[in-house]
Amino acid sequence: MADTLSDEQMRGLMPLAAHLGMELMEASPERVVARVRHAPELCTAGGMLHGGTIMALADSAGAVAAFLNLPEGASTSTTSSSTVFLRGVSGGAVTAMARPLHVGRRTIAVVVEVADDQGRAVAQVTQSQAVLS
Repeated sequence: MADTLSDEQMRGLMPLAAHLGMELMEASPERVVARVRHAPELCTAGGMLHGGTIMALADSAGAVAAFLNLPEGASTSTTSSSTVFLRGVSGGAVTAMARPLHVGRRTIAVVVEVADDQGRAVAQVTQSQAVLS
């Protein structure tokens, strides 16, 4: 099990994170914090941050949380993800905080809370990650 992961390592493991401009702020087995800044290319026609961008951020943060809780030599893959959107984002950045709810031999369940710059809830994501030998 890894103890931490750097922003550079995350971008190497997940090229989409680099493409979307995600930043890894904190990464430990107990908590992962990642952020993406609002940008026109990540928005809907109305200038609101696209839901897919928010989901990609949450999925990436959740994957890092699962990765940091894997046994030596294992990998992970998201098997399910459920998102509840609570508000739109028209500027600033969104921050995802992921924490494991359950770490088992075959699955890891993660909850991810996404908030805007004012700390207001934007989305909540619950996901299951398979533990792959």
